[in-house]
Amino acid sequence: MSLSSLFRRLIPSAPSGHHGSGNNGGADRIRIVDAATAIGWLAKGDAIVVDVREAHEHRAGHIPGAILNPLSSFDPSRVPVDPGKHLVFHCQGGMRCGPAAERMMASGFTGTVNRLRGGFAAWVGAGGAVER
Repeated sequence: MSLSSLFRRLIPSAPSGHHGSGNNGGADRIRIVDAATAIGWLAKGDAIVVDVREAHEHRAGHIPGAILNPLSSFDPSRVPVDPGKHLVFHCQGGMRCGPAAERMMASGFTGTVNRLRGGFAAWVGAGGAVER
C-alpha cells in the first residue's frame, strides 16, 4: 500500500455538508506555531493543548494540562472547544499532529488548529514545562 493511499484511508473526507472555507476542508485554518508562542499562550491560560502521541509517550513526559488523544484512535469529539483559546495539537516531532488536525477539520470543526512546529521535542528545547 502506498503512503498516499494509507493517508486517504486514515484521514476521512470532509462531510458534504461541511461549512468550512472553500473546498480545502479547512486546510487554510491549520497553522504552524513555534514553541515559544505556544509556551506563551499556555502561560497566559490562552491555550488548549492536545497531545496526539501514544499513551506510553505521554506517560514518559507531557506538556502540563495536555489532553491525550492519540492519533491511532483520534476522536475529534474528545477535543474541548473554547473559541476564546488557541487550540494547539502536538506530537513528538511535528508530523502526527498534521493528520490529527485534518481529521479535526473533516469532523466539521470551524475554528483554527495550531500545530506545534517540532512537536514535544521543540517544546522541551524551548524550555517549556514538562510533567512526568
